[in-house]
Amino acid sequence: PFKVWTEEAELQAKGVAFDEIDVDVDLEREREMIQRSGGRLTVPQIFIEDHHVGGSDELHELERRGELDRLLGFQS
Repeated sequence: PFKVWTEEAELQAKGVAFDEIDVDVDLEREREMIQRSGGRLTVPQIFIEDHHVGGSDELHELERRGELDRLLGFQS
C-alpha cells in the first residue's frame, strides 16, 4: 500500500486527475492491463493516455529525470 499512496500523492501534487482501477475485482480490466502492459502482472501499472509508463519505479524515475511533466502535457 505504501507505493500506491506514493504514486497518488505524486500525481495529486501535480494536479493530475487520474482513474484508479482495482484489477482485483474487475477481471476484464485486469486482462486489459496485462495486454496493454506487454504481459506485466504487477500493480500498479501506470498509463498516461495510451503510453504505458510501467510501475511505480518507472514513474518515479521519469520524475527524477524531469520527463514526467512532458508526458503529462505540462509546458516546461
